[in-house]
Amino acid sequence: MIQVFIIEDEIKTARYIASLVQETKGFSVAGVAGSVKSAVAWLQTNAVPQLIISDIKLGDGTGFDVIKLSGIKVPVIFCTAYNQYAINAFEVNGIDYLLKPVDQQKLQLALQKFLDMKLLFHPNERYPQRLETAMESINKTHKTTLLIHHRERIIPLKLSEVVYIQSENGILTLHTLSSRYHATHTLEEMEQMADPEVFFQANRQVIVNKKFIGSVEHYFSRRLLVHISDAAHTEIIVSKARVQQFLAWLKQ
Repeated sequence: MIQVFIIEDEIKTARYIASLVQETKGFSVAGVAGSVKSAVAWLQTNAVPQLIISDIKLGDGTGFDVIKLSGIKVPVIFCTAYNQYAINAFEVNGIDYLLKPVDQQKLQLALQKFLDMKLLFHPNERYPQRLETAMESINKTHKTTLLIHHRERIIPLKLSEVVYIQSENGILTLHTLSSRYHATHTLEEMEQMADPEVFFQANRQVIVNKKFIGSVEHYFSRRLLVHISDAAHTEIIVSKARVQQFLAWLKQ
């Protein structure tokens, strides 16, 4: 998982960028800072991130100051409302320069550029990565049954019978055609345990079972609406950032 550190003093923009990063497969937000002082302090007390996404003009200085004061050598994607700093950006480990308002597609292209460059400059990583992936696939066994504590009983619930898994207000619920059960796991843990050929995380709250998908249609803001074949005619929204992955998974 690529750990990304975000430096942005506009709270709404920082949250938006963080949500896009979190929804991009293989990337995770390690931390967020809104000033030069807090960003430098974070970098001095935490593990060095693999990528930084930074605004340029901050309340107490610039994103360039953060790079200089921290002394780290990490690729940076700069996001700013000003176009006159582009040359400076590429002098301090900048790999892309995005103008605000941040466009989702352009940010995802910048993240992909980071992955491409990482592979280009570290070609020898390809073999061990493939070996590690192969070993994980051999050693990792996806769960087929989950033990559920339900009304003073312990029920062996087959995951193949779970229509969708939902996390809401910190409570994880597994929905079947006839009932629903609560589990102590997190949604992230369930995603790791479930077979990825059968289950897909459609958004930050829901994992869906392919077997129970009745139909899919286009929805607002380039999202998808999934119609579930259950008595409640459940509808699940696939977030915009996951649409392409979802369609590819659906075709498998």
